[in-house]
Amino acid sequence: QVQLVESGGGLVQAGGSLSLSCSTSGRTLGAYAMGWFRQAPGKEREFVARMTWNGFTWNKYYADSMKARFTISRDNTKNILYLQMATLRPEDTAVYYCAGASDSRASSKPADYAYWGQGTQVTVSS
Repeated sequence: QVQLVESGGGLVQAGGSLSLSCSTSGRTLGAYAMGWFRQAPGKEREFVARMTWNGFTWNKYYADSMKARFTISRDNTKNILYLQMATLRPEDTAVYYCAGASDSRASSKPADYAYWGQGTQVTVSS
């Protein structure tokens, strides 16, 4: 069975940085599309970043508010997906979720992803 486990969350000051990791088991990372989402209390789950494979090249996509500050990457050798976050703001406070699709393509919609981690809390203090 496929399992995703996030780590790296915690408390950080505004303007600081955090790096999240998503370890996968049950399958190799391979060419599967992967993404990061977040959810604050009382709000809908929000797209953060994703990586897709078009058969030739990895494509990276970000929500507008994260584009200049966050970086998604993967290490297929270690089966780990990463999210590097910089210049964090209090409004970035949320539970961050790793998500995996069933193939190499996925949109920014949560419904496109078949596998989800339990989430890791990121709290940004002001």
